[in-house]
Amino acid sequence: MQVNDFLRYTIYGVRAQRLRSFLTALGIGVGIGAVVLLTSLGEGLHHFVLAEFSQFGTNLIAINPGKVTTHGISGALVSNVRPLTIEDTESLKKLPQILDAVSVVQGNAAIEAGSHQRRTTIYGVDASASKVWKFAVAAGRFLPDDPPRAARSFAVLGSKVRQELFGSTQALGMRVRIGGELFRVIGTMESKGQLLGFDLDDAVYIPASKALALFNRESLMEIDLLHSTNSSSTVVAEQVRKVLAGRHGSEDFTITTQEKMLDVLGGVLGTLTIAVGALGGISLLVGGVGILTIMSIAVNERTGEIGLLRALGVGRNQILALFLGEAVVLAAIGGLAGLGLGIGGSWFVSLLVPALPSHTSWGYVVSAELLAALVGLLAGVLPARRAARMHPVEALRAE
Repeated sequence: MQVNDFLRYTIYGVRAQRLRSFLTALGIGVGIGAVVLLTSLGEGLHHFVLAEFSQFGTNLIAINPGKVTTHGISGALVSNVRPLTIEDTESLKKLPQILDAVSVVQGNAAIEAGSHQRRTTIYGVDASASKVWKFAVAAGRFLPDDPPRAARSFAVLGSKVRQELFGSTQALGMRVRIGGELFRVIGTMESKGQLLGFDLDDAVYIPASKALALFNRESLMEIDLLHSTNSSSTVVAEQVRKVLAGRHGSEDFTITTQEKMLDVLGGVLGTLTIAVGALGGISLLVGGVGILTIMSIAVNERTGEIGLLRALGVGRNQILALFLGEAVVLAAIGGLAGLGLGIGGSWFVSLLVPALPSHTSWGYVVSAELLAALVGLLAGVLPARRAARMHPVEALRAE
């Protein structure tokens, strides 16, 4: 049998039963559409979360008090964890690869301005926070570079706090009461948006030493370091470890590079995307069962046709290829329809819910179409083998 005859016969087999072929392709299309839609949403979430974390830059290193890993020894032996101090921050600023460092204390307190009062997040930081975190000042200025332990009672308001406390009136130079202590507003921040549900605009920034006293804390919650872009975060982290271990007498702190955090986060989100796509693959499995059923019925209905072809000299391998070709064509048509459903559904979801990101990867699109063809091939193997094994005389007699 020539190639042209083979293709013509395969397409004829699909067109002969239009309704049956349509329903079979629809089963595959729904499965592929589900895979593409779910992986698009998962990939979109992946890009969204990584972009949220990357807005602070990728050359950051965070230091937290305490060790998050265990060493198989008694907890009593490591209970003497020293607090992270402002002096630790100052010592780390002297490292050659460190561009700047910021002490961080966080808490929640009431803030009052005239007759307006509300609770909000208070960040105790220093003058370098706006540079390290890439925050922009909308009006006034950020905290001045005062001596760390003798900082003046200045406050900088996030855009949301500024709007709710002062509305359209001037905020600069006004006094606010935070946790019972008076602060003078010297600046307001531009909107930064949200990070994983945390409103970065609903915050107030005061000197770290003032925040330690306000929240009655001895230790900083975190030290954030900004290192040069041409330096290795691993090398810088090792230098930081040596300095702090020398100051504390032990390694009672945890160092996390932004690069490592993004890698771990990307791995978790990538696994989530694959898992979500696998759930959509259940629909594809159902479509494969549909092809197996329909092809089995087609073999029974076309027994006489198979016998005639065999009597005319068509070999078993060619019969096998004919029925496999029909199964693959059905699956491929369904796969193309499914791609349209998935991509269109992804676009429609993004249109309805702009906050829900969606990103269709062409790698997943090509993989989904190849998977559809593979499902059709596998589903058509058993019926095709049964058709190829028929004896021409017995097949004609059955007719």
